[in-house]
Amino acid sequence: MDSQHWRAVITAAQAGDRRALDELVAGWLPLVYNIVGRALNGHADVDDVVQETMLRAVDHLGSLRDPDSFRSWLVAIAVRQVRDRARRKTPDRLEEAAAADFAELTVLRLQLEGQRREVAEAARWLDDEDRHLLSLWWLEVAGELTRRELAAAVGITRQHAAVRVQRMKERLETSRGIVRALDGACPDLRETTGRWNGRPDSVWRKRLARHIRGCGYCGGTREAVVPAERLLVGLALVPLPAGFTLSLALGGKTAAAATSAGWSAKLLGALTKPAVAMTAGATIVAGGAYVVTQPPDAPPPRAAVSPTATATSLPPRAPAPPAATPKTSPSTTEKAAREKTGPYGTVVDAVDRAPDPNARPAALPRRPESGVTSTGGPKAVMQHRGDHVTLTGRGYVLVRWQISPGSRPGALVMPSWTGLKGRLFHVASGGSRRMDDPLPGAPNGYATGMGGPGIGYAVLSPGTQQMWQNEYFYLDGTVTLTQNERGCDYGLIVFPTNRDAVVEDIDQGPPQGAIRYGLVRDTGTDRAPVPQYLTRGAPADPATVPQRSRV
Repeated sequence: MDSQHWRAVITAAQAGDRRALDELVAGWLPLVYNIVGRALNGHADVDDVVQETMLRAVDHLGSLRDPDSFRSWLVAIAVRQVRDRARRKTPDRLEEAAAADFAELTVLRLQLEGQRREVAEAARWLDDEDRHLLSLWWLEVAGELTRRELAAAVGITRQHAAVRVQRMKERLETSRGIVRALDGACPDLRETTGRWNGRPDSVWRKRLARHIRGCGYCGGTREAVVPAERLLVGLALVPLPAGFTLSLALGGKTAAAATSAGWSAKLLGALTKPAVAMTAGATIVAGGAYVVTQPPDAPPPRAAVSPTATATSLPPRAPAPPAATPKTSPSTTEKAAREKTGPYGTVVDAVDRAPDPNARPAALPRRPESGVTSTGGPKAVMQHRGDHVTLTGRGYVLVRWQISPGSRPGALVMPSWTGLKGRLFHVASGGSRRMDDPLPGAPNGYATGMGGPGIGYAVLSPGTQQMWQNEYFYLDGTVTLTQNERGCDYGLIVFPTNRDAVVEDIDQGPPQGAIRYGLVRDTGTDRAPVPQYLTRGAPADPATVPQRSRV
């Protein structure tokens, strides 16, 4: 930060310079947004708290005696507003859903991977006070704040701040362990979380931490754990969301009230003058409304999807480019078959009923295997919209579903397979259950893998084929799989695998305590089914790939 430059900007803004005020708000708004967003984890109140913080800062700018203390002064205002918001919460509002999970925004907009992603997701498991402190400590480690400013914002000494930060870091490391364990495949942990509604809280944090301490699988570290402060050094601020609007139009004050509150006549005139001043980061328009724009290369904003949304509302599917011409021309019969079934087989969403639990699967046809490589490694975990993995080779791939309707039920936007070069077939469904099968021993409020009457359900688009816990595909070429999570919480884990593992999974049936045997979908011919959202193109937003449905 160029302190000399900002000292001049702040002094000019205090004197009523409109351009200086514009630059001041545009320059410091991202810091406030990051503090409030992380402290409230993206709750719907974030925009209101950010706006109130900036309004108070502009309102009392004339009372700031030392421009060099502006940052600590602004941070202290933001922390007070967060605390005021916490005190104003009513029991009814405690259950309000987050408008946009800030941990998710952090991962998506900063493109975090590996242990950096883990730290961001672990923040969900912290209590409010720890999360408020984390919002400041994160910025301290990233170089945006000093320890003196952190302590001043919280209203404690630097020594006390050191103790508080250390305790928060210990709970953060515990939460990181929980994130790692939930991404794993521990069978005992799956049983432990059978009654969990998917919402992180202190009770389940302690319960899962006890499991991890006593579990050799979950407690064992399979890679060196890097301290959080080393992961966050130099990390950028999370960009403001597209179309973020900050209204500073006197906050409903009359001119007289604004003047008596300490607004200078020049500042009041600047805010009410019907003119437009432009900067790189913000626009101040008549009445004093700032509209902050997002860089063009930023990821698409998260959007809620109505449970009644259907695939038919998407734009028409463009015809896929023809496959490469084979060396020998296909016979008339083969051409007719391709015209009838489509170049990649029939769609997967043909009417399908769950087989009887005791119905053993058909034999799985053999296909040549040379192995599949993944840009996400042997286990790619995709939990947020925009996450993707590119698969290349010839062999089998497992896509494992994890749905958390307890966190956010609603319309489920299916993942997309894009940029296909070659062939992709759906060969089998396994995991011992379909996602709409009843969960053993689950209470009425959480009846199936899709949800329950007490918490709501993950709702599929009309015509969508019901997926199983494990879905297997055969790839001969290259393709990219993108997670399109928007209306309902879900995650995908993608594993390159082999035919033997597929057969072992689908043959595990009721005698082993599972709900049902698996299901073979591969016919061994070009009539083998393909994913519903499949294109050889590469759209800017894979969520717009329309569904090929015959239902």
